[in-house]
Amino acid sequence: MGTDLRVRLKDVELANPVLAAAGCAGTGRELAQFFDLAGIGALITKSVTVEPRAGHPAPRIAETPSGMLSATGLQGPGIEVFLQRDLPWLLSRGARVGVSLAGSGAAEYGELARRLSEASGVSFVEVNLSCPNPSDRGRHFTDDPREAARVVHAVRSHTRSDIPVFAKLAADVPDPVDLAEACAQARADGLSLINTVRGMAIDPRTLRPAVAGGMGGVSGPAIRPIAVGCVHRVHAALPELPIIGSGGVRTGGDVLEFLAAGATAVAVGTVTFHDPSACVRIVRELEEALAEHGVDRVRDVVGAAHRPLGAAAGAGPLPRG
Repeated sequence: MGTDLRVRLKDVELANPVLAAAGCAGTGRELAQFFDLAGIGALITKSVTVEPRAGHPAPRIAETPSGMLSATGLQGPGIEVFLQRDLPWLLSRGARVGVSLAGSGAAEYGELARRLSEASGVSFVEVNLSCPNPSDRGRHFTDDPREAARVVHAVRSHTRSDIPVFAKLAADVPDPVDLAEACAQARADGLSLINTVRGMAIDPRTLRPAVAGGMGGVSGPAIRPIAVGCVHRVHAALPELPIIGSGGVRTGGDVLEFLAAGATAVAVGTVTFHDPSACVRIVRELEEALAEHGVDRVRDVVGAAHRPLGAAAGAGPLPRG
């Protein structure tokens, strides 16, 4: 009998904890050429907006040391096309679907949540809070826990009770724990962390920003220690809330690291740009890593780094509950 890889995000059961991260999986069509979407825990769509958006002009992506800088501008066809075309296609492929939401204010986020709640097949929603807030000088909603909480409250209030709401948080804020607690008080069912880290790269040939608009989001292995640290801190403060960890995941061992820090599931993103079948490879590697530790159920490793030394991974088999 193999390792039990099932995990639960609130009341939603997933076959395994490996997810395709928002923004890197599109709406699934590109990755479906390389593996069966039903073989991973879930696919989180790129962020959906109320109206169609053209996004930022090119260039949108630049390579950085151990990572990537991106500034797409939330390009997409809008909620109507997503509901009519993309969601039915994903469901027809047997995928579990998490939908990322993005907006310019609580009212827009609430409208998106209402529209999604009228559809069937959405497993959970992820609230992308790393969006500019027009009423606050364009600062991201994550920069102010009160504004982030207002958005989360709007989404939770307009989302069906059977669809969990996960707040996606940033690390480059004054205190990620304060931000997480504000979202929890606004009735988030779980948390997703971290989003990309704001940064910039200068093209040495032109001495101009490498991506249009100047600033972008840094992703890839360079940010993984930051992400693992945030997951560990937030899980310690809010152990009852499930966490989707993300940031620089490349291997099954990386997933195990996030799980030990306190994540219930782990999203795989930037690595898929050069290894589009990475998600299914990582599922296999995770199962092998768990077997090496003598773990029969993946949920038994969640939070292992918070336990007494004798019960942690690497000091003998983990407790099996």
